[in-house]
Amino acid sequence: ARRSKRSTDFDFLFAMLGLVCLVLAGLAWGQQSGSLTPENHPQLSISSCVSGGTCTQEQKELTVDANWRWLHHTSSSQNCYTGDQWDNSLCPDPITCSTNCALDGADYAGTYGVHASGDQVSLSLVTHGPYSTNIGSRLFLLEDESTYKMFKLKNREFTFDVDVSQLPCGLNGALYFVEMVADGGQSEFPHDQAGARLGTGYCDSQCPHDIKFINGEANLLNWTKSPDDPNSGTGHYGTCCAEMDVWESNSISSAVTPHVCSTSGPYRCEGVQCGDDASGQRDDGVCDKDGCDFNAYRMGNATYYGPGSRFAVDTTRVFTVVTQFITRDGTDTGDLSEIRRFYVQDGKRIPHPNVTVGGRSFNSVSDAFCTAQKSAFGDPDIFSKRGGMKSMGDSLDRGMVLVLSLWDDHAAHMLWLDSLYPPNAPASKPGVARGTCGTDSGKPSDVESKYPNARVLFSNIKYGDIGSTTPSGGSCPGGSLSACIALCPSDPPSAYRDCVEECVKRCPATDRAVETLTARARAHVRE
Repeated sequence: ARRSKRSTDFDFLFAMLGLVCLVLAGLAWGQQSGSLTPENHPQLSISSCVSGGTCTQEQKELTVDANWRWLHHTSSSQNCYTGDQWDNSLCPDPITCSTNCALDGADYAGTYGVHASGDQVSLSLVTHGPYSTNIGSRLFLLEDESTYKMFKLKNREFTFDVDVSQLPCGLNGALYFVEMVADGGQSEFPHDQAGARLGTGYCDSQCPHDIKFINGEANLLNWTKSPDDPNSGTGHYGTCCAEMDVWESNSISSAVTPHVCSTSGPYRCEGVQCGDDASGQRDDGVCDKDGCDFNAYRMGNATYYGPGSRFAVDTTRVFTVVTQFITRDGTDTGDLSEIRRFYVQDGKRIPHPNVTVGGRSFNSVSDAFCTAQKSAFGDPDIFSKRGGMKSMGDSLDRGMVLVLSLWDDHAAHMLWLDSLYPPNAPASKPGVARGTCGTDSGKPSDVESKYPNARVLFSNIKYGDIGSTTPSGGSCPGGSLSACIALCPSDPPSAYRDCVEECVKRCPATDRAVETLTARARAHVRE
């Protein structure tokens, strides 16, 4: 997936200079934590579940990414960054800038359009605050006041409810995981004194260059203004890490996409390592930028996901998204082999569609699916070259941070998610059509002016053992696919066939095991 990152500055706070002046005591060692605006993290309850369906509520908090925060002089409200420019007097070089400048607290509702209550949080596209206009947001889930919650989801499932009814073409209400470090880098990098509390340490598989601080140092070398985003620019360095896109979507299209990297954890890149599009090096960097995506529309099913009752998943109404991270041997220590998905709407379980690629049938993300898909679509298989499913599983083992975001796309107008991409390629070419949006849709200026009230609502987040987070998730009878099939009635043949199909839906297994056991089942029915 291509993802551009929006940054919002707060030059309005010059007005506070005559009213508020805070002198920080002692020596300033690095990127600081300011106190001109109180930081009150929005609270969000989530649930941890175990086999049998018992769930325990956990009270957590959210913090907004440091890239969105006001950055000012440590002893005044003078901006260190305004619009798309650094203040040369405060930021003549990366280290001096980190010493001179402080990240401040946030007014989540008034500035960022983030509203949290109980187990739900909504993110708005355009928020007109008292002094500025903000576009979108990116939030991280905290374990406590100073660390991010680290999710280790191998041999687990992750579930949430979502309302995407207010997300038109060109927008992306995303829920995903990235391999950030728990404290945002504060313990490793002495110039980062703000830490996870103020949302530092972001990285993803796109190796973004627009992050203002990387490894605690200002990313101002070779800073270049964005040609079409007045609040953003790019620096010399990018920041890379593995990314598990559980959910990238609007009301038209959705995708689940693992992205892997040859490096572990956050990695500050430069040059070829970053895999920059502008340099023609997209496939040469340390991360797999395209990922291995399962978008039902792109895979040929045009009636699975969309607005209205004719779709299997009706995006005009709330639904539940369940994602299962299946290991090869069904244990926590086994290699990741599949990423499975199903939905629940109106109490009905909706399985992921079966699609045929390269003569084989798939309904989940696996190494076999990714290889077949890349071959069928004529795309380079960087996913496999960077380690494939095992590499994604290794990142899940190390722990990943939950990210919630709403954004529009200055780079590719979100066409890679909901339209034809590349936009000049024929729609008939396999893999080009990803949704029904026009190739002229998704321009941020259009989206922001036409749909300022667009929003995404996430709620009822749960994680835990396979089959534990939703009544429709279903445990696996017998504990394995083979044991489940052994419990199926042998007569009549139709009942046996239906039972086997249900076992395949409810029991984790490898693609090879599913093929072998279902082949035996078909032979039994013929007998």
